[in-house]
Amino acid sequence: MHLDPKREICVCNNLTAEEIANCIKKHGYKTLQELLEQSMCPVGDKCESCKDEGYENDGINLPLVLSLVKQGKL
Repeated sequence: MHLDPKREICVCNNLTAEEIANCIKKHGYKTLQELLEQSMCPVGDKCESCKDEGYENDGINLPLVLSLVKQGKL
């Protein structure tokens, strides 16, 4: 799957896939729970969309970004 790095994932916090991926890499987050509990780049703290179905109900969400980072694709 190709994901545009500039695609906004966490709309409530105005964070793109690239910004979230950089935060994941910089701080070494391995799980969705770690990502959600941290405060360095707040995600998923205002609404549920980016954690579940994605803001546009298309499945482009935090678990996808985390997976693409783990695979080295983002």
